[in-house]
Amino acid sequence: MERNEIYKKLTEIFRDVLDNDEIILKETTSANDIDEWDSLAQIMLLAEIQKAYSIRFKSADTIRWKNVGEMVDTIITLI
Repeated sequence: MERNEIYKKLTEIFRDVLDNDEIILKETTSANDIDEWDSLAQIMLLAEIQKAYSIRFKSADTIRWKNVGEMVDTIITLI
């Protein structure tokens, strides 16, 4: 799966979970950039992303992520 395809799907998931159709994800996007992205939203996002890609994240991976680009890197290794 191409990186841009992952971004397209992630954008759909973020917009749905966070109820914000204006979200545009970039490599450097972090929780600091999206007001709705708090700790509860993080859990919901991770659950939806794992379901969408039929993958399981390790806690150690998710703790290290600094931005969406690092999340995408992990998704690529798991699919």
